[in-house]
Amino acid sequence: MLTILGKSGRDRFCDGMSRRSFIRIGALGMGGIALPQLLSAEAAAGVNSDGRSHKATIMIFLPGGPPHQDMWDIKTDAPSEIRGEFDAIRTNVKGIEIGDQFPLMAKMADKFVFVRSIVGADGSHDAFQCITGRSRGQQPAGGWPCFGAMVSKLQGPLNPAIPPALGLSPRCGHVEWGDNGGGGFLGPGCTPFAPEGENLKQDLVLNGASLDRLNDRKRLLNAFDNFRRETDATGAMEGMDTFQRQAFGMLTSAKLADALDLSKEPEAIRKRYGTGSMNMQADGAWKRLDQFLLARRLVEAGARCVTLAFSRWDWHGNNFGRGREDMPMLDQGVSALVQDLHDRGLDRDVSVVVWGEFGRTPKINNNAGRDHWPQVSCAVLAGGGMQTGQVVGSTNRLGEYAQDRPVHFQDVFATLYHNMGIDPHRTYVKDLHGRPTHLIDPDRAPIAEIL
Repeated sequence: MLTILGKSGRDRFCDGMSRRSFIRIGALGMGGIALPQLLSAEAAAGVNSDGRSHKATIMIFLPGGPPHQDMWDIKTDAPSEIRGEFDAIRTNVKGIEIGDQFPLMAKMADKFVFVRSIVGADGSHDAFQCITGRSRGQQPAGGWPCFGAMVSKLQGPLNPAIPPALGLSPRCGHVEWGDNGGGGFLGPGCTPFAPEGENLKQDLVLNGASLDRLNDRKRLLNAFDNFRRETDATGAMEGMDTFQRQAFGMLTSAKLADALDLSKEPEAIRKRYGTGSMNMQADGAWKRLDQFLLARRLVEAGARCVTLAFSRWDWHGNNFGRGREDMPMLDQGVSALVQDLHDRGLDRDVSVVVWGEFGRTPKINNNAGRDHWPQVSCAVLAGGGMQTGQVVGSTNRLGEYAQDRPVHFQDVFATLYHNMGIDPHRTYVKDLHGRPTHLIDPDRAPIAEIL
């Protein structure tokens, strides 16, 4: 949570807040680090903000492990105890069929890559592997940085008013599902900015004023103008640390507030995305469709990586009832996002990935559900200038394992890094001991057929 609070002191403004405390930036929700410290840490790490090509990634995590054989890898010729209740439907790409709960995506399948052979899941019930590409076990000192942290380290902020990486996943009852990623051994200066709570705009607070109040531009700018005139007259601004200046600039800008303000979107666009539900799904995430729109607004404003979590997919029972509820909503959110990126000319610059931590058992259990199945799962990719309109990999007739072209989690990450303009094999960061660490393992590579 971003807060600026006044402290005691003799040199005060008329509202009782001291000038000294005004220029101190409070906790940013990044492990307690102050914003000036964050910016200082980024500079010390060599992060630049020269605004190199604005490539971006939106990562959509489906907590709990979505059922691959009921979504984008329908097994129509499998026995009934495996096939389930959903049928396959044709798409606008000849030869590609997907589940009947995704009619909107089927109509624009030429804009997607359906990866049906994701392997390498460690079986952990969390977001970690989907945001880092790594297993939670045997981590280096400080831990593995998430994708957003890596990008923040390597490319820095495009705009000082917009954090380079943001995490929109809410606090979940199962904490690991709401993981927005950390800086790991790169340090808290690279940790994604993670607003908390049900209303993102209410979680950014300036001396007790919500962003709704900050939207009163005239009043806000007048207040800052008065502050600048007073501090300039006393030389206080000249005495500010460089990073305090940068932090002050971030907070005095309305750019982040504007990006978070969905009311600025045309009604037709908001309707295309829908709003979904703010209700938390048991111990999982909410089903907020407006987060898909928020992610697009944030990358358009300058963010390089935005992650979000959608619903709860750990369906040990009532798999098909939950599927009929959640899958059409996911269909609406993903199709609206990808079409919007194309309409706005962002499809070659913004990559999208949709996936969960593992798949579900081929055989339906006695509760009409599917259990955990780390052996294989699926993912959907879009944008990023990729060669879409194709399927990568396949599973066997029963959906038990990757039959051909297994794609590891790190292969997907290598693809995303490539799309960001980062060579995953030649680029490295230093760990806490100063040793160079590559972004992916040497035996992993981008998915060549879609580049």
